[in-house]
Amino acid sequence: LPDLDGRPQSLSQWKGKVLVVNFWATWCPPCKEEMPEFSRLNIKYASNSVQFVGISIDSVDKVSAFRKENEISYPLLISNLETLDLSSDLGNRAKALPFTVILRQDGSLQQVKLGKYATSDLEKVLLAALLPRCLLAIFSVILDNLRRFPANLQT
Repeated sequence: LPDLDGRPQSLSQWKGKVLVVNFWATWCPPCKEEMPEFSRLNIKYASNSVQFVGISIDSVDKVSAFRKENEISYPLLISNLETLDLSSDLGNRAKALPFTVILRQDGSLQQVKLGKYATSDLEKVLLAALLPRCLLAIFSVILDNLRRFPANLQT
């Protein structure tokens, strides 16, 4: 899908990250309401390999104007109504907006949500998607520290 400059973008460029893909439109009030929180969370979790991406079912001109009026910290891609057919394959049977898809770092589906996301609910889902990676890091640190102890101190 093209970005606001018309350059094609692929979701695969964010492989290895928890990916939050939000289908939205400038004419959708709940979509516009959740975007400031999405921006904030994108910044908050960026260092934890989380990436938000907006896929707009709208024209480049309307999305560009919206972005000029609103600070959005994540990429906005341009699509059309046919993309809602793709979202239907992911569980959006109503083909309604907003619709959000969260993919784990391995690309598997974590969760889908039709409707506006409450920030606390979204953070719980993001943390759950990140949890395996966090646990591995914690266990790795513990094991490294245990290896450093002299054998006579280990019981």
